[in-house]
This record gives sequence, C-alpha cells and structure tokens, in this order.
Amino acid sequence: MELTSKQRAQLRGLANELQPIVHIGKDGIGDNLVKQANDALEARELIKCRVLENSMLTPREACDRLSLLTRSEQVQVIGTKFVLYRPSHKKDKTDKIVLVKDRKKQNEGR
Repeated sequence: MELTSKQRAQLRGLANELQPIVHIGKDGIGDNLVKQANDALEARELIKCRVLENSMLTPREACDRLSLLTRSEQVQVIGTKFVLYRPSHKKDKTDKIVLVKDRKKQNEGR
C-alpha cells in the first residue's frame, strides 16, 4: 500500500499525541523487537518508535529496516523518533484508522 501525501499528513496529525512504544537501543533490531512492533501495529495500526542514544542505527536506518521487516509504511522520521503505519487485519477491530482518499487520483482511475 502506497500512502498519498494527504494520507501521510493525516497520519502525522494522529501521531502527534502518540508516545513511543518501541525503543531501539544498542542491540538494534532483533527478532523480539520486530515481534513487539508487529504486535503493536496489529493492535494500534499507527505506532511511534524511538531510537535511543546508545543505538548504532540512525533513526532513518532504523525506520527503513523496521518498516521492511514489519511490512509497514513509513509516515515520518523526525529527530530520534519515527512513525509507522500498517492497517490491521483483525476483523473485529472497531477503532480502525480510516484514511482520506485522494479524489484526484481516484478520478484518474475512471
């Protein structure tokens, strides 16, 4: 899923109030951290991550790697934090994030 600029802006706005729930430290991105991120994305769809000072990864490197491993979309990298988005596959999830559609692109497909 490729996010449009409007969808990224919408998700950035929603992420402003989020606290980082995935912290990447000196151990980098291992299996446990990927599992934690996957679980968080399945439950919340939108998560904020933080790269700690003792990490060997830059925030951009961590964002690139974690988004690849979790099959999520990069929303924003700012300072030591970054935001990832992945729609949940849970059928009973009632608080899904509904993204605005870009009407211009929608009309081009007709």
